[in-house]
Amino acid sequence: MLRLRYILAAILMILTSFNCKANSTNGDIKVISYNIRLAHKNDGENYWENRKHASVNMIRTEEPTIIGLQELLKSQLDYLTKELTEYAFIGVGRDNGVEAGEFMAIFYRTEDVDLLDWGTFWLSQTPEVPSRGWDAMCRRTCTWAKFRHKATGKTFMHFNTHLDHVGNVARREGLRLIVERMGYMVDHTTPTFLTGDFNIPTDNEAFEMLTPTLQDARKVSPKSDHRATFNGWGNASSIIDHIFFRGATAHTFQVLCDENYGAPYISDHYPVVLTATLK
Repeated sequence: MLRLRYILAAILMILTSFNCKANSTNGDIKVISYNIRLAHKNDGENYWENRKHASVNMIRTEEPTIIGLQELLKSQLDYLTKELTEYAFIGVGRDNGVEAGEFMAIFYRTEDVDLLDWGTFWLSQTPEVPSRGWDAMCRRTCTWAKFRHKATGKTFMHFNTHLDHVGNVARREGLRLIVERMGYMVDHTTPTFLTGDFNIPTDNEAFEMLTPTLQDARKVSPKSDHRATFNGWGNASSIIDHIFFRGATAHTFQVLCDENYGAPYISDHYPVVLTATLK
């Protein structure tokens, strides 16, 4: 009987791992957007040092193909790259275009995809240089990458951003700039994903410029999740983290707020996950 229990447990673990990782052989892809919350000592018991292992556990458990991270500082980046050797990353610090300030980094699973090209632009009137745009309080960026899906040979694009938390004009114009960049950087037939902390819900008028171009994963996935993404360490509740896409068939959209990865909160935001198949 004991041996049978061990066998059943092993089978369950195998099935669970299959469910977590996208089946890359048929073009399946798993995309995560995750505001990791910078390493701020004023967070007390939720300080990065007390929850960094939980972020690694989340990524290892979910095994995303690509993950767009927001608010990532260089010290946090160094920790993740050391722990997550199955992933590589791209991105720059928003303050000087090198390592200073927050990264809008993209991590990608090297077993599943090849990096073909990448870059970063600032959400401002001078997007090629570190700058603050319109009425924004902070410098804001968008990091993009072009990938080849190894199993199918298909190419796809990923844009990752963090809109300003204060400036209404900056959010609207930042989204407009992202859409414009997509327009001349990406063929309309190429699968494209946009992840980020947008600091506004999708009923905000700023998103109207996205709807002709991209689909909201939360709205169109057959199995979806409309729970809050910003938790404020248990003191807030709002839906401000989103994934948009085109050129793929959505299957599930989920807010990772029920799982225990080894800390009460892995961040003041919950990660959001899209599983889809590239067309």
